[in-house]
Amino acid sequence: MPQIEVRDLKKTYRVHEREAGASASFRSLFVRKYKAVEAVKGVSFSLDAGERVGFLGPNGAGKTTTLKMLAGLLYPDGGEAEVLGHVPWRRERNYLQRISLVMGNRNQLVWDLPAMDSFLVNQAVYQIPETAFRETLDELVALLDLTPLLKKQVRSLSLGERMKCELAAALLHRPDVLFLDEPTLGVDITMQGRIREFVASYNQKYGATVLLTSHYMADVTALCRRVIVIHHGQLLYDGELESLAARIAPFKLVQLELADAAAAARVEQFAEVLERQDTRVKLRVPRGEASLVVARILSELPIVDLTVQDPPIEEVIDQVFQGNAEVTA
Repeated sequence: MPQIEVRDLKKTYRVHEREAGASASFRSLFVRKYKAVEAVKGVSFSLDAGERVGFLGPNGAGKTTTLKMLAGLLYPDGGEAEVLGHVPWRRERNYLQRISLVMGNRNQLVWDLPAMDSFLVNQAVYQIPETAFRETLDELVALLDLTPLLKKQVRSLSLGERMKCELAAALLHRPDVLFLDEPTLGVDITMQGRIREFVASYNQKYGATVLLTSHYMADVTALCRRVIVIHHGQLLYDGELESLAARIAPFKLVQLELADAAAAARVEQFAEVLERQDTRVKLRVPRGEASLVVARILSELPIVDLTVQDPPIEEVIDQVFQGNAEVTA
């Protein structure tokens, strides 16, 4: 049985609207106008135990709303969901003790107290036995290098340091399902890498299921083989990340360095030239013809170096978001 199963999930917000100006503000005291905003429009997917899945979409696509419903923070307007055999919005104790939601733009730590105090609060909330708490805490401290941070006020921590502490606080009770909403938001490249390594390590050690949203494609490519793409609250794609690139970008990028400029000028007879600078050339070649084209180039031109690549996944996803590619789920 899937560990997370979502069927036709829907959520609509009722948003107050008014024109600018004092008179409009006064009228709104008596007559208020509302607009229905469909944040999630019948999304369906499932995750098996231990999967790490990227949940992608532009701002306003419905990602965070979906995660909040699965974490039990919002009640849907339609559809069904089961996580670990529970209906999330019933907020049963046995369910809440087995999940965790980490949001890069939200703070669960007590701002004016040392991080260790928040960890002790979570121990009490989740009723973690002292032995298990100390064992897990020691492990998290070692993995995330938290020793110098435990006695510092949360307000004095950098964003990267705070995110490490947020992750530790969220994992003290060893959840079976981890919802990560922009966990590397605003942190530097080095810290992003550390957080990715930690999430992968936690998933491998405990078999936790991870559903991850991020605008940093490096997070997704490093952690997730499978992605779910939504836009305007609707599912666009659910499948392997590599297959998505092949489906909407059916070409390869071939980068060449040739022995002389004269040879570089002859490259256009083999494939479409995207860039050319002196003896360096970038070609776009249909995926099915890549092997044949590369073989011809190697046999007919003086090649110094040659690489064949898929298009960057950032470009692939951007095509989906911009509506420049047809993708079926």
